[in-house]
Amino acid sequence: MYAKMIEEMDDNRFGWIAIIILIVGCLGGLTVGLGAIGSTLTLITVVLPTMLTLSLLLAVAPMRWIVASAIVSTTLDLLLMAYFLL
Repeated sequence: MYAKMIEEMDDNRFGWIAIIILIVGCLGGLTVGLGAIGSTLTLITVVLPTMLTLSLLLAVAPMRWIVASAIVSTTLDLLLMAYFLL
């Protein structure tokens, strides 16, 4: 199932790139704004996977790398956002 999803994403690469940029960029910015800027460690935890994902997009890396990086970045952002909101 994962391989089929990656194949479909590779066929529609430019549409998925726009979606990933929107989701990863906005979640990263919201997480920093909600409190990650208060500590250097949390800021690094947010910025490192976000910039890795965006750099992979810019480098036109294989979609499986981009998807894996986007999943890690989104998961960390959502976990930290939940922590800062509670």
